[in-house]
Amino acid sequence: MVGRSSTLLPAALLAAVLCVLGTSTPVPLVALGPGPTYDTLGDVGGAPVVTVDGLPTFPTSGHLNMTTVAVSDRLTFVQMLRAWMSGDRQVVPRAQIFPPGKTDAQVRAENTQQFATSESNAELAAMTQLAIPTRVVVGEVVPDSPAASALRIGDEIIAVSGRPVGTPASVSQALAGTTPGQNVTVTYRRGGQEQTADVALAASPDRTQGLLGVRPSVEPRAGDIRISLGDIGGPSAGLMFALAVVDKLSPGELTGGRFVAGTGAIDAAGDVSPIGGIPFKMRAAHDAGATVFLVPDENCTEAASTAPAGLQLIRVTGLGDAVTQLEALDGGAPPRSC
Repeated sequence: MVGRSSTLLPAALLAAVLCVLGTSTPVPLVALGPGPTYDTLGDVGGAPVVTVDGLPTFPTSGHLNMTTVAVSDRLTFVQMLRAWMSGDRQVVPRAQIFPPGKTDAQVRAENTQQFATSESNAELAAMTQLAIPTRVVVGEVVPDSPAASALRIGDEIIAVSGRPVGTPASVSQALAGTTPGQNVTVTYRRGGQEQTADVALAASPDRTQGLLGVRPSVEPRAGDIRISLGDIGGPSAGLMFALAVVDKLSPGELTGGRFVAGTGAIDAAGDVSPIGGIPFKMRAAHDAGATVFLVPDENCTEAASTAPAGLQLIRVTGLGDAVTQLEALDGGAPPRSC
């Protein structure tokens, strides 16, 4: 009896230690799964996702839902096993989501910036699609940068170093070949008056050219368009944001009353690029009630092999193409599928 007790006690202690470690010690893995989905034509938290003031708007119907991927971090060994065995989530190395050499805060800041860029690109792409005259304005000023003493939020940027600017990207292009500390002339309009300022360029650790120290954004020359959806992160909502703006500012109803969801990063020209996590996004959309899902062209192979039953996939290459495909669907013509 003494021998058996002396054997069982260490085994029990070992089991207890493993149990504690398995339920409290994080593993270097994260779990990916279906995330929340939001209707860009509707309200979230009591506020509209897309707000239009001072421009003619038209009734909309149905849904244009953006989709997300949920990331579960700081998993214990037991939580990782549960996620792996669940069948509806994927366990991947944490370094795929939080690259080594970057803090979690830096990754979150980059995701937030990507989301803000997707909103700005969506607005510009939609206004270009609808031929709405636009202007480039100062959206943010970097605190303590040289530009902070010369430019204010809302200033219209007309030219940089004598080069006219019409998009946020053209502001950066006008600075090509410059160096930090170099002075450039910025022509801007404030309160209806055109002015100029000499601005010393700031430095950035990830590029050699000088930075103006502001985040340019685009807005219509008349009226106001605002996209706002809390703390989401990442660039993949751009297409659905742009479609919501187009739907609200043009006659007819893009969805034809359908529950349409989708994903895709968008640039200022309206071109759509591929994204990650599409199986989870399709599942979230299907579970929310979507019957149609817009898929970036380069994601089609993966989407076709993992789509839930009953979810119609439509292949899109850009904003204009997405509008055309939805109009075809509403008119009874077969859209381009994956």
